[in-house]
Amino acid sequence: MSTLTQERRSPQPKGEGELERAKAARDRRTYLILLLPALLGLLVSFVFPLVYMIRMSFNRGAPDGVIEETFTFDTYVQPLTDPYYWTVTLDTFRMGVVVGLLCILVSYPIALFLARTTSRWRGILMAIAIAPLLTSAVVRTYGWMVILGTNGLVNSSLQGLGVIETPLNLANNMTGVTIGLVEIFMPYAILAMISGFGRLNTQLEEAAGSLGASRWKVFLRVTLPLSLPGILTAFLMVFVLSISTFITPRLLGGGVVQVLATEIYDQTTGLLNWPFAAALSVILLVLFGAVVALYQRVTKKLGDQ
Repeated sequence: MSTLTQERRSPQPKGEGELERAKAARDRRTYLILLLPALLGLLVSFVFPLVYMIRMSFNRGAPDGVIEETFTFDTYVQPLTDPYYWTVTLDTFRMGVVVGLLCILVSYPIALFLARTTSRWRGILMAIAIAPLLTSAVVRTYGWMVILGTNGLVNSSLQGLGVIETPLNLANNMTGVTIGLVEIFMPYAILAMISGFGRLNTQLEEAAGSLGASRWKVFLRVTLPLSLPGILTAFLMVFVLSISTFITPRLLGGGVVQVLATEIYDQTTGLLNWPFAAALSVILLVLFGAVVALYQRVTKKLGDQ
């Protein structure tokens, strides 16, 4: 009797397993249907233009703006062999690194304070920190042109106080562009670091302090290593935004500062050489990819520790 009962019950787990697999398949179909609009939007707005840009980079541009449909690497020869474009690429990379580092140095104390404070004003302070995002980058860039100009607020104040006799050259150069970009991208760095401070634990800092470590050692040995993921995320975000920005280098640079974004704009609108502009865009994209790959390797090593 017991054997007969077991034989009758034995198919039951199989039926339950099939039911679970059917449910999992139904859930996957549901997730796919929900993701379909976003995937289609991404395909139309990003993948297709990217493929078109890469294909365009292998065409040949004529001096009169006519695009010759062909497949050639000539558009990549000039930016890869001309010292001018090597200088532009290196200046772009250097600008991204410097702006990223300065943003981290300026934004880290603010982000750490906002992440830890328990004040009832925390929401208001957070809103103040990200309030610049409500203003257009163009407007803020024009503001910096007024502040950093030869007769601007900075030079007028320093001359009025007798600190300097001749105005400082703060505009129409890389210095002014760097200052403007740091201020523009600070809110992004603050938000990225706050979201990446999940590993911070005040109990570990208290434990280190109770063992005799000074505040400086607690910061260097505990706080800073635990906040590295947020710092790296903020640096990556600011770096990517910096090397791809066009408005601030064009306006604050005064036509003197040339980076890849301004070169792409000039080639597209001024010289109508779309294949060459597409080739420069691909080089910029490769620069993005190299930095993102390095970021992933570093974060993976930090995660394994």
